[in-house]
Amino acid sequence: MNLLQHLRAEDLKHLTRRHFLRDCTTGLGGMWLVSQAMGSVASTPVHDPSSPLASLPPTFAPKAKRVIYLHMVGAPSQLELFDYKPTLAKYDGKDCPAEFLEGQRFAFIQGTPKILGPQFDFSQHGQSGAWISDRFPRLGAHADKLCIIKSMQTDQFNHGPAQLLVHTGNQNLGYPSMGSWATWGLGTDNQNLPGFMVLISGGRVPRVGASLWGSGFLPSVYQGVQCRSTGDPVLNAANPPGVTRDIRRAALDSLQKLNRRTLDDFGDPETLTRISQYEMAFRMQISVPEVMSIKEEPAHIHEMYGTRPGKESFANNCLLARRLAENGVRFIQLFDWGWDSHGSNKGEAINHGFKNKCDAVDRPISALLTDLEQRGMLDETLVVWGGEFGRTPMQENRGGGSGNAFVGRDHNPNAFTLWMAGAGVKPGISYGETDEMGYNVVSNPVQVRDFHATLLHLLGFDAKKLSFPFQGLDQKLIGVKPAKVVKDILA
Repeated sequence: MNLLQHLRAEDLKHLTRRHFLRDCTTGLGGMWLVSQAMGSVASTPVHDPSSPLASLPPTFAPKAKRVIYLHMVGAPSQLELFDYKPTLAKYDGKDCPAEFLEGQRFAFIQGTPKILGPQFDFSQHGQSGAWISDRFPRLGAHADKLCIIKSMQTDQFNHGPAQLLVHTGNQNLGYPSMGSWATWGLGTDNQNLPGFMVLISGGRVPRVGASLWGSGFLPSVYQGVQCRSTGDPVLNAANPPGVTRDIRRAALDSLQKLNRRTLDDFGDPETLTRISQYEMAFRMQISVPEVMSIKEEPAHIHEMYGTRPGKESFANNCLLARRLAENGVRFIQLFDWGWDSHGSNKGEAINHGFKNKCDAVDRPISALLTDLEQRGMLDETLVVWGGEFGRTPMQENRGGGSGNAFVGRDHNPNAFTLWMAGAGVKPGISYGETDEMGYNVVSNPVQVRDFHATLLHLLGFDAKKLSFPFQGLDQKLIGVKPAKVVKDILA
């Protein structure tokens, strides 16, 4: 007796080809799926549908229990921060070599640009002797905690696609972010909070918005939840005026009955996600305001971070990141907008906006590392800092005529810097190297997909096996190109 004979007549009108292929284990679809599974190396976490965020074991023992990712939106210049190039200063103002330009694509460079020397002073820090610019004096004190990767590479030179590639592994819209993959694979340790939370500073959201923390084709319960540091932490989570918690509970109970009926009729797993999200929102009404309030932090903590309760700032978000981490949130993403500082049309090579951004993040990042270490959390927390691509050693040289041309640095996908600290990475090392002008990688290149493979490895997953079936493929964060774990940076 086949599948159709077991169905109630009322259900036939709801049967689709997708349902048939999913449920028919004796038909062609089932045989094909079995044959694919036998040859597959994919690894799919097994979730309890009624509790999709329940904590799950990784594939192997992880080094990192959680991630705090600090993304500087707009791509800060590595040549002004971490990649010290004295030779670049020697050629400041000279014509750019032709080989730097031939066959290359640029966002703004026109004609023959001039070489632009480093705009700030560098010095060595710690026992590691890491070269860090004077823009990050407090972070320099943590040099022996940092694993600085100077050989990052991407194939995207526009901000939106490059940001998508860094966070989702694909330059196109519609793919899950790193945080979604991590939360889908591991769940979270606090069922009263989302597993993936997002904090934004700088006055604007990134260019491609919520796609950077979206769940793509993963169930939507794994998408990042954007929180605010002023006003209601999460929009629409609070009850409207006149609606008590008891009324809200009764309404959700009725809604759940309707959703359960829909689930019985159609079997769509997204219905379970919807039920779970409503319940999560109900629990969050109590948990989130408490966790997101920094007013009760002692005065010395506010002094260390430079926080101002009630104001939106990167400093506030760094302190919130620590509070979220200690309350069991798996993946905490900070986006700080305003790092696209090309220069100015007044001849300033890296304008005052870049200096201000450095001043605004140096203190709270340093405080975050200190705070995590003092609380015994740094050994199990992976902290990541970076942008979406690097900057060129030559000036933009774009338009405006004499005295009115922009003289900042253009986008450079060939080389950029990212650093990590904490769980599972070697402290006090610099990995990879660029040429003497800081333009191209000359040793130990690290592609974005290699970084993703390394991050998943630290969380206890093989990036080549962690996958989700979608559109006939076992989709992965690392995509389809070869990716490697950067073992030389692992502790």
